[in-house]
Amino acid sequence: MFEKLKQGIKGVVERISKSELSEKDLDPILWDLQLQLISNDVAVEIAQRVCQELKERLAGVQLARFGDKTEPVKEALREAIEAVMATNGELDILDLADGKEEGEPLVVMFVGINGTGKTTTIAKISKLLMDNGHTVVLASGDTYRAGAIEQLEEHARRLGVRVIKHKYGSDAAAVSFDAVQHARARGIDVVLIDTAGRMQTNRNLMDELQKIKRVVQPDLTVMVLDSLIGNDAVDQAQTFNEIVGFDAAILTKVDADAKGGSSLSVTYLTGKPIIYVGVGQEYRDLQPFDAAWFAEKILADT
Repeated sequence: MFEKLKQGIKGVVERISKSELSEKDLDPILWDLQLQLISNDVAVEIAQRVCQELKERLAGVQLARFGDKTEPVKEALREAIEAVMATNGELDILDLADGKEEGEPLVVMFVGINGTGKTTTIAKISKLLMDNGHTVVLASGDTYRAGAIEQLEEHARRLGVRVIKHKYGSDAAAVSFDAVQHARARGIDVVLIDTAGRMQTNRNLMDELQKIKRVVQPDLTVMVLDSLIGNDAVDQAQTFNEIVGFDAAILTKVDADAKGGSSLSVTYLTGKPIIYVGVGQEYRDLQPFDAAWFAEKILADT
């Protein structure tokens, strides 16, 4: 996980720890760090911001003449990364589910293009909620992609939850509305809505997602992104956020991501937190995510 980014940062940390930390010494090293970040899918402006934050934190730092000189540098870089990834507040699906008043379900809408692992992520969130004592119903709002309903139904069968569905070509907003009404009538705690995922430039898709939001007014809209597509994930996140809007993101396939730059970029450019990352194919392969976790992962063994 993040091996390429980790190796690049390790070299930079070692060089900084051997320097005098003067501006003359730091500037060429920070330039190299910026290039390392950009080559690992970090957007240019975020790479520049990380380097500036690091430079400010290293100002006045005194490195010991003997012993481990890398630790103060790692700590400064950790603080710089966490500062860049800071967002307004934290979101926790479990806390939101716990906080709903009785008889009123938590409604979570998932958006993202096909191929990101959105449906599997919904199944993982279902498992997480059920393991924490919540009941769940799924809404099959992807009424276009062949096999989408059956895929969601198979996950539901394995998990032992119900899917609310209509036939292919039906109004996705109507399916979602019926799922919410079903949850209210039966005292189900959480409604998880799957949605269509044609390319983000498809105007009809965006109109459909906006309609679902108007009709069901979800408590939370979650964007599912494939970490392996790098800067394309950032472009998708910005487009969806501008047109549909989302509250938090989940990154999938992070266990296979050698770069990791999309984690930094998505958070910074959208201002939305990444709340989970997918780290495998099993239902329990969902890891809580925050800036401190990310910084620790890329600074481990440096």
